[in-house]
Amino acid sequence: MASDPFDALRLALMQELLPVGMAVVERARQGGPRDVIEAFTASADPLNQLKQEGDTAARQVRERLDRLQPGLGNPVLKVTVRDVPNERPPGSPDTEELQRVLGRITEHLDLLEHRLDAGN
Repeated sequence: MASDPFDALRLALMQELLPVGMAVVERARQGGPRDVIEAFTASADPLNQLKQEGDTAARQVRERLDRLQPGLGNPVLKVTVRDVPNERPPGSPDTEELQRVLGRITEHLDLLEHRLDAGN
């Protein structure tokens, strides 16, 4: 979750409230108030059902908002980047061994290719 309270609120609105709202609007548009009321009376978990119904439309709205300003619809996650020392774990193959194995693979591939060409 976002550390800034406003970012946390915006994230909750975008991920939780927007899909439900989109589903309610679509139900009202297609079937009127009766379909909206039906969502709350016919389901054991109406908010989850509405969230699922409106998820696709909400995703499209978030993508459009991101086109206007990146991070507006889908929040930009803050990350920490650090250098990791270039140390091989114990028992890992060394570079020379890898080069020998890759050389053998290359030889086998060349041989296979030559045999396939000879068969034509």
